[in-house]
Amino acid sequence: MVRITHHRIKCIGCGYCEEVAPFRWKMNGINGKSDLIGSTGKKDIFTMLVTDDELEFNEEAADLCPVKIIRVEKLK
Repeated sequence: MVRITHHRIKCIGCGYCEEVAPFRWKMNGINGKSDLIGSTGKKDIFTMLVTDDELEFNEEAADLCPVKIIRVEKLK
């Protein structure tokens, strides 16, 4: 399993995450920030667990994020 954490409040809306993993990330048309599709959150920090087949795409999203607010962890 892979855990994705997104500090949404700090998002600048660049859209890189949506470009590399559109099945998991979507730009919010109301406020211009990115939404982690299927996540749950509290105080603008959103998390979710996904299968290992999403690891590479979400690692790329995290690497491309200019403000480094996406964290991707491979769980044991």
